[in-house]
Amino acid sequence: MGKKAIPTFAWFIPLAPLALALAIYFGEYQSSSFLFINQFTRLLPDTIWAWLTFLGNGWGVFAIAFPLILLAPRLLSAGIFAGIISAIASSSLKVLFDLPRPASVLMEGSFYRIGEPLLHKAFPSGHTLTAFAIASALYFSTNKEKRGPMLFLFFVAILVGLSRSAFGAHWLTDVLGGAGFGLWCGILGAILANGIPEKYLAIKGIWLRFIAVGGICAVYAHLTQIMDHELNLPLQYASIAILLITLTLFIKAQFTPSPSKAD
Repeated sequence: MGKKAIPTFAWFIPLAPLALALAIYFGEYQSSSFLFINQFTRLLPDTIWAWLTFLGNGWGVFAIAFPLILLAPRLLSAGIFAGIISAIASSSLKVLFDLPRPASVLMEGSFYRIGEPLLHKAFPSGHTLTAFAIASALYFSTNKEKRGPMLFLFFVAILVGLSRSAFGAHWLTDVLGGAGFGLWCGILGAILANGIPEKYLAIKGIWLRFIAVGGICAVYAHLTQIMDHELNLPLQYASIAILLITLTLFIKAQFTPSPSKAD
């Protein structure tokens, strides 16, 4: 457990993006900061931003991370716990604040928008919250000496946040709020996953079989829904392939005799 310990200062890191969000909101930089990012992100094509926002979709990130059920089940468990916590936190905070989105405040045509306009429940950005929650959960459920490369996940989470402003769906304050609360959700997810005894993470254990059922549900979701935008359909098809290949290998492992322990 010591190798996966979460340092005390980690709990205070989310205060930085939340404080910046407050400064922007009460400093009346809400519109100007959003418009700057919204225009700057037009340097990249819509497809890039759509694919990045896909990484903040719960079903999308679950599918991409699903092979961890075979490779690192504790990490996948941390991501699942963090995803559940972040979903609860996001929906609760959106109802609590119920702030307007850019399309509700700014004049039509004054900013670039990808997809249909979203009007309400701006704070926090759910996609950003999910992305940072998963990044934080995977980071803190990894052994300390192996955490270095995992920092790349936070870079991806930042890009997911920017994609929400590129879409014209969220203010910078929403993104910063999602980052802050997402980090806390991820830490909680890692704590829960790190507490799972190793025996419950066995390939033939009930917990991983339960997760495998979730993989089947994810296949159905990707087949019947459009994840954020039609530009993401290629990623959805790729996700279905990832899910089906992983499920096939998982089912095969259920019928493979376990190696006998040496006396």
